[in-house]
Amino acid sequence: MRSEREQRRQRRPILALLGLILILISLVGCFPSKEDLEAVNYTPFGGGDWDVSTPEAQGLDPMLVAELYYNAARLETLYSLLVIKNGRLIAEGYFNEGSIDQKARLQSATKSFTSALAGIALDQGFLSSVDQKMLDFFPEVAGEITDPRKEQITIRLLLQMRAGYPWEETHADLWAGLLSGRYVPLIEAFPLVSDPGTAFHYSNLTSNWLGIIVDRACGTNLKSYAEEHLFAPLGIEPGEWGTDWDGHNNGCGDLHLTARDAAKFGLLYLNGGAYEGNQIVSAAWVRESLQSYTEHAFSEMGGTRLGRYFRDVGYGYQWWSARVGDHHVDFAWGHGGQLIVLVDAFDMVIVTTAYPFYLEHNDQSWKHEKATIDLVGRFVDSLP
Repeated sequence: MRSEREQRRQRRPILALLGLILILISLVGCFPSKEDLEAVNYTPFGGGDWDVSTPEAQGLDPMLVAELYYNAARLETLYSLLVIKNGRLIAEGYFNEGSIDQKARLQSATKSFTSALAGIALDQGFLSSVDQKMLDFFPEVAGEITDPRKEQITIRLLLQMRAGYPWEETHADLWAGLLSGRYVPLIEAFPLVSDPGTAFHYSNLTSNWLGIIVDRACGTNLKSYAEEHLFAPLGIEPGEWGTDWDGHNNGCGDLHLTARDAAKFGLLYLNGGAYEGNQIVSAAWVRESLQSYTEHAFSEMGGTRLGRYFRDVGYGYQWWSARVGDHHVDFAWGHGGQLIVLVDAFDMVIVTTAYPFYLEHNDQSWKHEKATIDLVGRFVDSLP
């Protein structure tokens, strides 16, 4: 008669096989059926100033788009998802608290707008060169600088995040300085962690200083300048744009736009700075902005890959770049899952807005942010 131990040993392979079968059954249940996908509605809303179309009319498999929106509906913090192809809005959806009129906080995607305004200021002669020194615009602290390396920091290095200042999330004192709202004194107070121009360090303060430079060069605040030279030509009606204690709009974040208006900005860059026949940002500036001056920027922030799909993540002039499958993308990216993704090979812009997790930087916020990034990455990866 077999012992109880032998009986248990013989049962193990059977139990393992049953477990595998149950896992496969559950996985099959996670994939939408053809009927599920055919029931998904992503038809663009009527009205507004967008030309609308369909995936089929623009040469895109509607089932791929349906699967994108099927998956989007399962995300807990996503507000909006738009797909633009060949200049036409082909898919649109709003989720959870999102709506067509919602002006979402774009978080760090704002940095790409600040970059655009620097380019416009350069085109208009308010700035003479990206090689102008940062301290030329901050005379109140220029005489107090104790680290001579800071005298070599240029607008170009601020744009590239290669000025040498540290990422604020690496130390509580740095984070407190970012939240202080008083940014000019921190030019001297915060130490450099590398020689200017030698390494990438993601720094919100460098974007804020860049915004103040544009502000001072043009003699008006960023929002007013943007309303005249960027937003009005695009037909954008911005919401609030947060300011520091001195009234400067924050170059690093806090711009509020609808998803449709964010998509216009993406289309502007996809089309080399032109919109409806008007050259709003010079084509040369767009090309320079979308180059990668740091090839593996995200690795400097502690990650080798952004989510499951975005790899070889680089950085330009306040714009990110990556490889997704066989495709190159450029993108503006904000905390929580604010994305403006350009897929040049498909003449496509993808926009998401989401709960911004304002001042919430933890595992929970990253979990939801990564889910939105993976949503877009999976779709781009699926493109033929």
